[in-house]
Amino acid sequence: MMEGKLQRSFPLRLNRRNQTPRAKDNEGGRFSQDYPMKIVWKRGFIRLVLVAGIVWMLLILFVLLIHVWSCQSSVAFISAICNKQGKVFIMLDTMGFVPKPQHRCPIPVADDPNRIIIPKERTPDEIVKNLNYIMEEVFMNNGSHSFPLFGGNQSWSQREESFKLNSTMKVHCGFMRKGGAEMSSLDVKYVKKCRFVVASGIFDGYDVPHQPTNISHRSKKLFCFLMTVDEESLNFIKKNVTVKEDSAGGQWVGIWRLILLKNPPYDEPRRNGKVPKILTHRLFPQAQYSIWIDGKMELIVDPLLILERYLWRNKNTFAIAQHKHHHSIYEEADANKRRKRYARPLIDLHMKIYQYEGMEPWSIKKNTVSDVPEGAVIIREHTAMSNLFSCLWFNEVNLFTPRDQLSFGYVVYRLGGSFKFYMFPNCEYNSLFVLHPHTREHSSKIEWVKNTSELMGKGSSMKESRGGLGLWTTYPGNLDLVVLPPVARTSKAG
Repeated sequence: MMEGKLQRSFPLRLNRRNQTPRAKDNEGGRFSQDYPMKIVWKRGFIRLVLVAGIVWMLLILFVLLIHVWSCQSSVAFISAICNKQGKVFIMLDTMGFVPKPQHRCPIPVADDPNRIIIPKERTPDEIVKNLNYIMEEVFMNNGSHSFPLFGGNQSWSQREESFKLNSTMKVHCGFMRKGGAEMSSLDVKYVKKCRFVVASGIFDGYDVPHQPTNISHRSKKLFCFLMTVDEESLNFIKKNVTVKEDSAGGQWVGIWRLILLKNPPYDEPRRNGKVPKILTHRLFPQAQYSIWIDGKMELIVDPLLILERYLWRNKNTFAIAQHKHHHSIYEEADANKRRKRYARPLIDLHMKIYQYEGMEPWSIKKNTVSDVPEGAVIIREHTAMSNLFSCLWFNEVNLFTPRDQLSFGYVVYRLGGSFKFYMFPNCEYNSLFVLHPHTREHSSKIEWVKNTSELMGKGSSMKESRGGLGLWTTYPGNLDLVVLPPVARTSKAG
């Protein structure tokens, strides 16, 4: 009897166990059916997100690879794509999908300077064919005495006319008679033989010449390495490095021939440095090609390879690097104010004039990679159009602030696309040289001015007497209602 009861109770317990989940299933039947579907949807969504992320990253990688390949290609058509892709690259960068640009990157230069084929003929002048320079004007009166201005007394109407292109033009371009920046007859005779020039400059005694490296024997014979200096810098160099004198009386520091510019044309040493930098074609008129590098830099790439890469390969006549941080002149102006590179109200006035004259902030809709260059390296063939651009650029620097990066994009804008140039990546610019620190930092009183009231009365002694006079000349337009574009600060270093 006991065995029978046990046998009956065991199936009953088993049935109860089997019935319990079924009862739950019946109570929550929809839950049991929907649960597997939710798992499937959840897993599918996760897979979709992962696949989309992978595809997006591959797309960015593909764009980057195409960008790098096209920028390094020797084929003109493919290399030209580089500038167009730069806009997409910048847009992706602003969205945070592109890694920070490299400080240095390989430059696709040729392997052997001895195998470079130098063009036999100059690039033909198609728009401007004859360029002449205004050399004399009526002296300006400055209180107790009169003196000629190096940059001339350019009127607003003359400035406006200078942007109207004609086959024959005559413009202001510095070097007014008795305006300063004169070379000795010995140096004038020497530079007349220089067709290929590597030029640099040291002013106010804040650098010593740095010897170029990796220079081929062919380039040493072909190029003149010309270091322009003022009296103060020449004395400083003689005290700190060995200066040798040749049999004709020329002064040398290693490969550099020192070219003394007597009678500095400006009060501001920074502005004096713009003379050989921008007006290289005026200082060395026989030069057909020039490479400018700032005095604090050590060139580490053979100059023949530089000309082949940036000019001859794709038939350019002017090449300059894009700025590392800024694309708009209004961004650059804001950075100059923060870093106290010139009087803040005068920078604002400079920018208000450009805004009034239609200079829009840079955007990806523009046909230029950037409106702001990194001006420490400039590579040029001295064609009429290239020389005209340099003259007009210098005139803006002479008229307004000495911060040449603020004026470059404006002159490009005013020439309406007629001036063609190549703006190469900043990482290549950093691979052309080694940057050395200044022996000291230059500073002037006007750089610390915060408002115009500081320049009134006794403070007027801080104003430059021979440069930036356009900032103190009545402008023909009404600037009262001009509002500068808002600036988003994209870089702490800017």
